[in-house]
Amino acid sequence: MSPPSLNELLKQTSRSFYLTLRVLPGAICPQIGLAYLLARTADTIADTEIVPVAQRLAALQKLRERILGSSRAALPLGELAKHQGSPAERGLLERVEEALAALGELTPEDLTLVRQVLDTITSGQELDLRRFEEEREPTSGTAREDDRPGARKIGALQNVAELDDYTYRVAGCVGEFWTEMCRRHLFPEASLDTAGFLANGIRFGKGLQLVNILRDIPADLRKGRCYLPADALAQAGLTPADLMVPANEVKFRPLYHGYLDLAEAHLAAGWEYTNTIPRHHVRVRLACAWPILIGVKTIERLREAAVLDPAQRVKISRAEVRSILVRSVLRYPGRESWRRLATFSR
Repeated sequence: MSPPSLNELLKQTSRSFYLTLRVLPGAICPQIGLAYLLARTADTIADTEIVPVAQRLAALQKLRERILGSSRAALPLGELAKHQGSPAERGLLERVEEALAALGELTPEDLTLVRQVLDTITSGQELDLRRFEEEREPTSGTAREDDRPGARKIGALQNVAELDDYTYRVAGCVGEFWTEMCRRHLFPEASLDTAGFLANGIRFGKGLQLVNILRDIPADLRKGRCYLPADALAQAGLTPADLMVPANEVKFRPLYHGYLDLAEAHLAAGWEYTNTIPRHHVRVRLACAWPILIGVKTIERLREAAVLDPAQRVKISRAEVRSILVRSVLRYPGRESWRRLATFSR
């Protein structure tokens, strides 16, 4: 995986993704684990709302420069680390130099791929801060209008192109990175439709991120963020602020189901991707299958849940996750039984 001293930090910060990392073959696990740690470090910087946006943007830019090798300047993350409530996230910032040093242990080819994916991810995080936070940042000595009850402004993506770009930058590019790593290290000689395989890998990542967006609407709205396009909401007679009113659920449902269908279609492409991987690469197939199966289960719940009610956040329990893991392993020997693990309504 990543260097031994970082393994525990990886376990603490990766939550369910750690299950995927543990099952990956050793040929690709260290690279993917290290990329994940640095991506989570950037995410922690971006999400530290108590720190001014300009400072977070500057820290992200310096981290990106260090990752890309264009700077050796020390990272000023001490203040950001002090504001972390989670010990794991504080550890990410305090030990960033260890993770950056580990980049030097990668082969030149792997280093290029890790740098490419992290460059894309951090660009998405910076864009997010500028889009949703920068314009709401108060000037010195002024009150934040959006912190008053009921007055917080909500920014929104404008159209489906912006949504597609966002899901690519934060997750679709990970599918691309994963695909390149697998092809390079595990099955470089396999006869595959390379373009189709790569496209499905990107859709796989986009689907997982879209599920997160559709599950987290109330939480994002209360941060002043709406990831559903404003033009689509307007066509449904809604504004982003309307989504903070649970009574608008009925009006919102047709549009919401359309996005659930899109997420499910992306995950179906991810399932096709999983089954394109040569069958003897069992560990990689399982690592791909688990997030898809959890995502499909989440979509199933979201179709029935009161998704605008902040008290009703859909979550797949640990027991259900364990059941998914066990069933996938038991069914793997049977081709048809395995295929039927994931069923799609669209």
